[in-house]
Amino acid sequence: MTTPVDRPDPVYTALSEHKGLLARSSRSSQTADIVRASILDGSLRPGQRLSEPDICAALGVSRNTLREAFRSLIEERLVNHELNRGAFVRIPTSDDVAELYQCRRVVEGAAVRGFDSDQEPIELAAALARADACAAEQDWTGVGTADIDFHKAIAALNRSRRLDQMMASVWNELRLVFHVMADPLTFHEPYLARNHEIYQAMTGGQVAAAEQMLADYLTDAESHIRGAYTHIVA
Repeated sequence: MTTPVDRPDPVYTALSEHKGLLARSSRSSQTADIVRASILDGSLRPGQRLSEPDICAALGVSRNTLREAFRSLIEERLVNHELNRGAFVRIPTSDDVAELYQCRRVVEGAAVRGFDSDQEPIELAAALARADACAAEQDWTGVGTADIDFHKAIAALNRSRRLDQMMASVWNELRLVFHVMADPLTFHEPYLARNHEIYQAMTGGQVAAAEQMLADYLTDAESHIRGAYTHIVA
């Protein structure tokens, strides 16, 4: 007796028409990863034009692949495209800064409010140690990166993968904001000490005090940045 051969569902068969996109999508995704990393580490500065010929030559990719990568980065608010001018590293606006800090108040504030001082916040301590090491070497861009790591670790205390995913774009945009600031020394130095104070209050069982310190910190940082923006960003 012949066993009937299972026929593939036509819905799935139709997907084969798109399999050619797989390699291309992977290539554009990898290109986006490389360009994103260069934006976030400050190698490509806010406002800098992204030269298609130079990037294509450096990475060995086609213009179509690069443009697909740019589309991803535009959705992430890291790149802008200007008609007849091309792609540029995005410069966040003062209104963007306000929205970023509002997100931080909600998410980080909830994390500190719900913090159990019996917990051992290893990631917070590690971020502070990295910030101190960078400050000792006068690497204030590194201090800014460690600052984001510290506050990312605070947000992660909410123990929500969805919140972590949502906040990923906030941290990336915040890196752009930090790169806009003209003098990383005068910007980051006072906040390093305040991060230590927040950490000490949290681990010392003074959760309400830590929450207020964090709220004051975020208000001051936002005011500092938006004040500087009036002189830096035309």
